[in-house]
Amino acid sequence: MLFTSYSFIGFVLLLALVYYLAPGRHQWKLLLLGSLLFYAFSGPWNLLYILTTSLTVWGGALAVEKNYADKKARLKELKKADLPPDQKKAKTAAFKKKQAADLKRIMVLTIVFNLLILAVVKYTNFLISNINGVLGEGRQLSLLSIALPMGISFYTLQAIGYLVDVHREVIPAEKNYFKFLLFISFFPLVIQGPICRFGEVTEGRLFAENRFSWKNVSFGLERILWGFFKKLVIADRISAAVNTVIGDTSTYRGAYILFLMLMYTIELYADFTGGIDITIGVAEMLGITLPENFKRPYFSQSLKEYWRRWHISMCEWFRNYLFYPVSTSKPIRELTKFSKARLGKDLGRRIPVYVSSFVVWFATGVWHGASWNFIVWGLLNWAVLMISEELEPLYAGFHKRFPGASGPAYSVFCMIRTFLLVCFMNLFDCYAKIGEIISLLGSVFTVHNYGAFFSGGVMELGMSGTDYVVTGLGILVLLAVSIYEERKGSVREMIAERPYIVRTLVWTGLFVTVLLIGAYGAGYDASQFIYNRF
Repeated sequence: MLFTSYSFIGFVLLLALVYYLAPGRHQWKLLLLGSLLFYAFSGPWNLLYILTTSLTVWGGALAVEKNYADKKARLKELKKADLPPDQKKAKTAAFKKKQAADLKRIMVLTIVFNLLILAVVKYTNFLISNINGVLGEGRQLSLLSIALPMGISFYTLQAIGYLVDVHREVIPAEKNYFKFLLFISFFPLVIQGPICRFGEVTEGRLFAENRFSWKNVSFGLERILWGFFKKLVIADRISAAVNTVIGDTSTYRGAYILFLMLMYTIELYADFTGGIDITIGVAEMLGITLPENFKRPYFSQSLKEYWRRWHISMCEWFRNYLFYPVSTSKPIRELTKFSKARLGKDLGRRIPVYVSSFVVWFATGVWHGASWNFIVWGLLNWAVLMISEELEPLYAGFHKRFPGASGPAYSVFCMIRTFLLVCFMNLFDCYAKIGEIISLLGSVFTVHNYGAFFSGGVMELGMSGTDYVVTGLGILVLLAVSIYEERKGSVREMIAERPYIVRTLVWTGLFVTVLLIGAYGAGYDASQFIYNRF
């Protein structure tokens, strides 16, 4: 059920009506029923995957909490026991060792089991394809026909994050399985995030009694409408030209690849943030607050800043649940000692950080897709970030010597530089073969067909002159809103403070714009969201 389909709009409006008419203590149960129904639309058998993950992680978290409770009770008993000090110390040490082993077993089994589910459905054919590449002709293994369950990459990470938080005693384990199931399956979140922590949705009132609030409903609808604008007026219109260029690598090279990188980067932002706007808007209609997932990333002055603003929940997940555990693991601690002894204290301290970051970015690439282009994309991000880190002293020295270089013009230069770097790396989203990507990128400098921008060549990519005008105006609106929010805050709050007639004209105008000039396919059906394939 696509976010921008009539069926989804009808589903949300009907659920919201029933939700606010129901007694407050039953509201979360209606959300659970609605979420499971929504998920079943993707294929009833897919429910088995999400139910399996929710049951195993919920049970694992309860086992972890029981382990801690038993530990506290047993240590209390040993402390009071009338035993010789040496015997008491030995018994305490033996119990702690057994408790730690049991705890480790619970965590490893639960996490590995659920990662294996994800690996089997998402990466089996990738593994087979690589094995076939080694075996050669005549000894090929058959690919498996495995349907990828909707949102499995997102809800798996969310579930594992919850288990780790219980293990770290950040939150208590949820005793009610059905509340935990709602946390995993909440329908606006399950498709493309944000990847929430349990404490965030608890504080965001997912399980609370939410009374009808016109402000929540109106603000939620406005956020949904803004998401529709990004998706239908900008992203889906651009996708026609993007798909045309991607589909013919022999014809479209040189200038067309530069055009592709720029247009796809804009499309990706409008598409992904549009979907997140709809997610947050639907939750807001129901009185539920979800964390923001983007903070105007194309205003970033470095790639490091970009990843603090883009897909924030994913970056936080990998930092909290992969980078920190890896960087504090025993092998990395040993590597730190070895590096300091062999390479000196300064460099030795940085080597383990780079190794841990490598693991994170490799995993990030794998998570995005079962293909080498995504893995290379992740490692390119790692390389740029690590090189930038090494060059920090040079940057600092340059700005100290030339303080005038830190003005507004330099900031704009840094933003453009970072945007172009992101455009280049986004090319790895568009093509699967690494050699092909390198060849196409090289053609930007070797194929001199830039007259296509002026001779009408770009008009033959599935977008008319009107489409370019509408897209350009849509991007200007998007840019104006982003600049305002970067400097002053929420545009919705600003519009809400205006007279009724102004508010009505603004939102009615946006609604009519989406309705009349949104890019629709056959039967007025919008295209799938890009991030659904990850």
